Amino acid sequence: MIEVSVENFELEVMQASVDTPVLVDFWAPWCAPCKVIGPLLEQLEEDYQGRFKLVKINSDDEQQISQAFGIKSLPTCILLKQGRPVDGFMGALPLGQIKAFLDKHLPSVEELTALEDAQEAQALMEEGDAQAALVKLQEALAINPANDDARFDCVKLLITEGELDTAQEVLAPALGQIPVALRFESLKHWLACLQFVQTDPQGAWSPAQFVTHLEANKRDFAARLAFARCLVAAGEMVPAMDELLEIIMRDKTWSEEIARKLYVAILELMTPPPAKDAKTSTDTTAGGIALTTQVSLNEDPRLELISKYRRRLSSALN
Repeated sequence: MIEVSVENFELEVMQASVDTPVLVDFWAPWCAPCKVIGPLLEQLEEDYQGRFKLVKINSDDEQQISQAFGIKSLPTCILLKQGRPVDGFMGALPLGQIKAFLDKHLPSVEELTALEDAQEAQALMEEGDAQAALVKLQEALAINPANDDARFDCVKLLITEGELDTAQEVLAPALGQIPVALRFESLKHWLACLQFVQTDPQGAWSPAQFVTHLEANKRDFAARLAFARCLVAAGEMVPAMDELLEIIMRDKTWSEEIARKLYVAILELMTPPPAKDAKTSTDTTAGGIALTTQVSLNEDPRLELISKYRRRLSSALN
């Protein structure tokens, strides 16, 4: 349990809730029900073993924060996740009702275990131990099949390691979602390009063969798409988009817009994850609570390239 003021509100509540749900207990020394619920909340924080973080705010001393949250009576408890209030309750509820409230919103022990496995896998990937990372990601998915982050990382790593059949199996549940998330669509297209190279006769053509053929047959969209798929499989994403643009500019709707779909998938695959070397800038809400936004210290040069090719796609589609 942590006492929070305006000075540490940003760190202990807003930023902390990005990783772990934060329960804010608004109380005051004169409030008798607050003295009843306070010890219950502290015991629950200990019992739940890291599934949530409890902070206490003296509403009398920190009226700026209380006003920002619209606190009307005490005690009031507000649960925040990802920097946003998601639910709350007023009054000194009995222990069973508080537990029911928490269980409604908090990750299960199994989900936390899966998250830890996924985090360990990320560290192993950064160390270059792909096989150990795969084991951790597969463990995370076995515990919590709904962990889309672990599924995405697992499929991406399987593709990188050349385990295409397994990647297809692990990807399948994500493709059954409606709508399918763009990041999983991008993995589907990447996987299809690699499978094309392995199974289609044109997948064995050299770049020179494609260039010669396309110079004589500019509207052979099937061959141009095949060339783009081969380029994607080889990791040549920018030349692949150039070939796809040639199709899009000539016939936007050809073959159910496959050129546009693959182009968008490439942009998604190229987009780097959020930069870790970020500094914090603050804006102030009407209530006076400082909220942060993340500003990258070093702009990734890939972002300008991605922006340029997004503009090219937009121009071709208009």
